[in-house]
Amino acid sequence: MPEQFFWGVEVVLNGLMAGVLYALVALGFVLIFKASGIFNYAQGVLALFAALTLVGIMEGRVPFAHLINAVFGTKLHHFGWELPALVAIVLTAGVMVALAWAVQRFIFRFLVGQEPIILFMATIGLAYFLEGLGDVMWGADIKNLEVGLPQGINATIDQMTFEWFGYGFFIDNLDIAATLIAAALVTVLILFAQYTKQGRAMRAVADDHQAALSVGVSLNFIWIMVWSLAGLVALVAGIMWGTKMGVQFSLSLIALKALPVLMLGGFTSIPGAIVGGLIIGVGEKLFEFLIGPMLGGATDNWFAYVLALVFLVFRPQGLFGEKIIERV
Repeated sequence: MPEQFFWGVEVVLNGLMAGVLYALVALGFVLIFKASGIFNYAQGVLALFAALTLVGIMEGRVPFAHLINAVFGTKLHHFGWELPALVAIVLTAGVMVALAWAVQRFIFRFLVGQEPIILFMATIGLAYFLEGLGDVMWGADIKNLEVGLPQGINATIDQMTFEWFGYGFFIDNLDIAATLIAAALVTVLILFAQYTKQGRAMRAVADDHQAALSVGVSLNFIWIMVWSLAGLVALVAGIMWGTKMGVQFSLSLIALKALPVLMLGGFTSIPGAIVGGLIIGVGEKLFEFLIGPMLGGATDNWFAYVLALVFLVFRPQGLFGEKIIERV
């Protein structure tokens, strides 16, 4: 077989694994949009905040150390202890659930019934608030994140080699681990939505708020639950991307790559987020491999948005989204 064929197969494999990471971020958007109709601009910042909090807890950093030192003239930085990664992840998950409760209790509870643009602007404000809070709490320096996965910053990521017809496929171990973890998380979310009482209530709220209220479903509980789930998804995404590129404030920009995924898959579909992520991941890698050299390279920076624009023209609701028909 020609060597170009094997190059193409390797590109597709790496594109599939990149697509899973994109889908992981998009899932947080889908969960909140399905249950409340809110497009959560803060989802990327949630991933950043979760990763910052995880590193801070693991390394025993003192929250707000810079502020405390500036006000009181102290020299606090660390508590002097370090926690195992699993314990720190559990504690960070608790922080994200508490944050979900606070967001619903102090922000969105007062915005029920408002126009979608007002809710969207509220998430923009939330994004900048959390980004500033994370900066003040944990500092703006780039942080290494080590939870047992291959380290992606200031080190060479280990690679696994697969042999096929004498050709070696080089794939980052981090991408393999991220793919398996993301696939497991997606499976759990789908089973939760389909077969649990809370999942059915979430789908009922997504279909019709008033009808769900009429049968005794608590909107407040459901919204806290979906924000908690979105926070946990953001934690997983923050771990994957933080390990890959270091925990830094540009991490919040991963949400921008989720937008084309949502446009392709549909804003209300969990399977759509997965399929959209895979299409974007494979598409941008193949386009860069086949067409990129003719255009000067770096096509993966804009290819996803052009593809999403084409979908918006011909199928605005996405592959799995519901077509909204309004009668006047």
